[in-house]
Amino acid sequence: MDCSGTHQDTARAHLGGQAQSDVRWATEKNRIRDAEHRSSSVSDETQGLFAVSLASEDEARVASATRDIFGIDVRVSDKAETIDFIRRRIMARQHTKFSFVNAHTANLGWSNASFRNTLKRFEVLADGVGVDIGSKLLHGAPFPDNLNGTDFIPALLDGIETPLKVALFGAKPGVADEACRKLAANFPQHEFVVLGHGYLSAEQSRGVLATLDPVKPDILLVAMGNPMQEQWIADHCSADNCVTAFGVGALFDFIAGRVTRAPEWVRRFRLEWIYRLCLEPGRLWRRYILGNPRFLLRVLMQKFGVRPK
Repeated sequence: MDCSGTHQDTARAHLGGQAQSDVRWATEKNRIRDAEHRSSSVSDETQGLFAVSLASEDEARVASATRDIFGIDVRVSDKAETIDFIRRRIMARQHTKFSFVNAHTANLGWSNASFRNTLKRFEVLADGVGVDIGSKLLHGAPFPDNLNGTDFIPALLDGIETPLKVALFGAKPGVADEACRKLAANFPQHEFVVLGHGYLSAEQSRGVLATLDPVKPDILLVAMGNPMQEQWIADHCSADNCVTAFGVGALFDFIAGRVTRAPEWVRRFRLEWIYRLCLEPGRLWRRYILGNPRFLLRVLMQKFGVRPK
């Protein structure tokens, strides 16, 4: 359904100085991405030549502008560069998957080889103070910007003036619909559509896919939490049904007002995780009280040559 509730018919830091292992991770990721690029089709020969050129340019850029955090290649680029990168992908109709990695996501990648391998098919963006600390300890510098999805996705929508079709999928029933209405009010240049909530049976999920194919959004936002959303995107998203796909976690809850953001001064000091812990201690204490020290320990392990298995 669209935001009004009606149904739609078709509903950066070069690698010089980094370890050779970082290059191997980037090389493997490039091999996978190259295979995906070759499978993408474009509407005419001129656009196709432009897209191939863009793909080659960006593959070279990825190899020289990522940092290895627990075997996950995290892009080194600021907000403006990242928005421009995504805009060019969309304009060239180059299918690209995106994920946001914070300390919790990196911990999942350390302990889950399957998830870590799945992320090789994604452009991974730096999210939060944890990965900044990790980058500083492992690579000598923090990431240029905090590209957390809650702030970055609205900035992306605001930064692209060309009208886009944006689809929302996931979260609890009703949350995506409310988020959709607010996004449509804030970014009227774009078209927003809800594919469904994230609590679906296998049969209902197939229905979402049937709706996604004809909609073929420029941006697909999937809110299921890690690692489920990334796995869903990897399994179901391709150039055939969307241009870009993002795993966005609790984004819809924040936009819809179901979960409150920390005050601006708390965010400025990068302490929003403490605010969220105070709001939801029962759900988040393991992630932060146990997960943050575990993340720092694993950063030290990587620094001294221990790699995730």
